[in-house]
Amino acid sequence: LGRMKPVIVVHGGAGRIFKEREEGCRAGVIRAALRGYGVLKHGGSAVDAVEEAVQSMEDDPHFNAGCGSVLNEKGEVEMDAIIMDGKNLDSGAVSAVKCIANPIKLARLVMEKTKHMLLTDRGAQLFAQAMGIPEIPGEKLITQRSRERWKKNLEPDSNPEEFQKDLGTVGAVAIDSEGNVACATSTGGLSNKLIGRVGDTACIGSGGYADNHSGATSTTGHGESIMKVVLARLILYHMEQGMSPEVAADTALDYMKTRVGGLGGVIVVNKAGEWAARFSTKQMSWATVKDDNLHYGIYAGEKHVKSVDEALASEREGF
Repeated sequence: LGRMKPVIVVHGGAGRIFKEREEGCRAGVIRAALRGYGVLKHGGSAVDAVEEAVQSMEDDPHFNAGCGSVLNEKGEVEMDAIIMDGKNLDSGAVSAVKCIANPIKLARLVMEKTKHMLLTDRGAQLFAQAMGIPEIPGEKLITQRSRERWKKNLEPDSNPEEFQKDLGTVGAVAIDSEGNVACATSTGGLSNKLIGRVGDTACIGSGGYADNHSGATSTTGHGESIMKVVLARLILYHMEQGMSPEVAADTALDYMKTRVGGLGGVIVVNKAGEWAARFSTKQMSWATVKDDNLHYGIYAGEKHVKSVDEALASEREGF
């Protein structure tokens, strides 16, 4: 069997990225892509790589996942995450989880240590305890920025919809040297959401999907819209019909916009290792590593390229 060239693509959420946060978002997706690629370069699996990349972004307060997650109506963090292995279509997800640093790790344990695919809320918490995952105080996940936004959204004349545009679901897709694909997605959801609201991220086929026969995708954007069109699976369907990752992504995003008025973004890799990062929102932070080159951008049409060595060097200097 010919060895595949490994590829990783990550996103840090589609929406509007405010000027003062641009640098941090760009640095965060680059770091995540380099870490995921490091796993692939050392012979790690696609599943290991996407988990590593997403964990890196969960730990980065710039993104709406893990630390930095937005708050629900009661001012608490409730997070969703999913991971999927394209080899056998195994998947694990958690929804409405609180007080853990890395929901993506818990999702992976659901995939590997249970017969189930999705655990929620209290049950997910009990499972985390059984697996020895440390509980952390909920406040540890809350940033100043999330708290300020939550307060602003509580004001009688506020329009939380306005703020939803600055989302920040994080995700990754990869293909490893064996030709296996995987996806992972993690989020804090919508600001000031109802308690117990679960969006697309925890739902297989909506927040992500991976199948060695076609490819893998991770989505971001308006969760309810994504669920209505089952966006991740729709993109893979288009690739199965012969479309390139880019055309499949654009076609599906287009359909979501015209059919249900929803905006979002997606990252895709197909079984041949071709990739795409596409979005219908104003912006989406994304980064890819393929052939030892790092590609990244935030605005439509923006694409920078650096060698991985150069990127790693500036990483060490702390940008």
